[in-house]
Amino acid sequence: MGKKDKNKKKGKGAEKTAMKTDKKNAAKQKKLLEKIGEADIAQVVANLEAEQARLKTVIETTCLPPTPRSSFTLVAHPEKEELIMFGGEFFNGQKICIYNDLFFYNIAKNEWKQIQSPGGPTPRSGHQMVSVASDGGQLWLFGGEHASPSQLQFYHYKDLWVMSLKTKSWEKITAPNAPSPRSGHRMVASKKKLFIFGGFHDNNQSYKYHNDVHIFSLESYTWLKFEVQGAIIPPPRSACCMAPCPDGKILIWGGYSKSNVKKDVDRGITHTDMYLLNPDKYTPNQKFKWTTVKAGGINPLPRSSVGCAVAATNKAYCFGGVMDIEEDEEDLRGQFGSDLYCLDLASPTWRLIEVNKTPKSSKEDDDMEDATEVPAAQTTTDGVFTITVGGSSSGAPKMPSLFGKAPSNKSVPSPRMNPGLCVCKGTLYMFGGIFEEDNKQYTYNDFYSLDLHKIGAWKTIIPNNLNPHDWIDSDSDGSSSSENSDEEDTSTDSGSDMDTD
Repeated sequence: MGKKDKNKKKGKGAEKTAMKTDKKNAAKQKKLLEKIGEADIAQVVANLEAEQARLKTVIETTCLPPTPRSSFTLVAHPEKEELIMFGGEFFNGQKICIYNDLFFYNIAKNEWKQIQSPGGPTPRSGHQMVSVASDGGQLWLFGGEHASPSQLQFYHYKDLWVMSLKTKSWEKITAPNAPSPRSGHRMVASKKKLFIFGGFHDNNQSYKYHNDVHIFSLESYTWLKFEVQGAIIPPPRSACCMAPCPDGKILIWGGYSKSNVKKDVDRGITHTDMYLLNPDKYTPNQKFKWTTVKAGGINPLPRSSVGCAVAATNKAYCFGGVMDIEEDEEDLRGQFGSDLYCLDLASPTWRLIEVNKTPKSSKEDDDMEDATEVPAAQTTTDGVFTITVGGSSSGAPKMPSLFGKAPSNKSVPSPRMNPGLCVCKGTLYMFGGIFEEDNKQYTYNDFYSLDLHKIGAWKTIIPNNLNPHDWIDSDSDGSSSSENSDEEDTSTDSGSDMDTD
């Protein structure tokens, strides 16, 4: 027994090497943090939590529209014609700001209000939030990440929060068997339960992508124990689309992950596959099974970080997204989409929606079924792009220009990833997101709506100036990475996987 314990302590060769490498990297990072004077990010988060606790009353203020941001959450109020936004991030090339501001948008009044509540969630991006009608309306929020100004530290959350929309008060839910810390995951509400899938964890020394499922009961406020049976399991990923189907199944599509192919070399994978998580009809609270899905219709081109929202008509709407294109051995460029797709969750079947630049005539104004379908792209397999497309969809289309020419009309949403998308009373709303051009990254705060009953033109609520802020090159003087690292509660640097949220 003693010999066995001794060998167990020593560990296997590969494991020992990995442990030594981790310790060496941790020590190196600690010295670098001391050199630049940056506080430990766990302490920074603790300070932010203490600051939230100092608030004593709910403060509601009429305000200007939210500043440019991405990787935030945008949901519809379950009972009112209001939209609700939380968190997100903004990066100007040198400094990143992480937010925990909470906004309510009154659609009829075209008015924004900011709500500050005692003891709420700390700043984060890449989190998930849903709204439900229980008890006069609730917001449920899980996970996300915070980052340090130097880009050397990341803090991933595993906290679950609920806000009462009647009182505007937050409550942190502590229950055993919660998911591990993560961001870039997806969460939906279905049948009085929260379903969480995927995401990633990155501490700048190692990373891991997830493909686990977690279910939280909105009745018992507990994380449920259940089994996922069968041999089919979606590969790990983040930044996918996730939607509840009318029959209680949960659908996921696409997403992004990366894996290590050799020392210091990672390969990104844009997934195009689709799966359904099926509850056992006899024991729906205990057993589930994954099945693959081959959707009909016009399938979208490969992409991740797509804006996705589900309407009451059991249709999911997807806008934009990004596909990384390897132009040569050292240059990786992101191509961005500005197309709008509709996925019928009952079929499932894709349709590409061409939004007209001018309103339709009354003869054409019937419903979604009259939306124009665009012919499917040609599928090629001759290696036009040096890309990896994962999943079981063997017919994923590839095109030299991928998403085609970007629209120059400011009244039409431009290409982007990580926008906020939601549906309220039959109208689709979209806010913000990110676009990259050459070595610059632009974050938007434009705002649009689209009537889903009568597809006409996008309505511009806040116009896009297509160049919303100055960009500071990372090699410019005056870098902020060593300044105010533990005084500025919302400032960090850019994460290495921004397209995985």
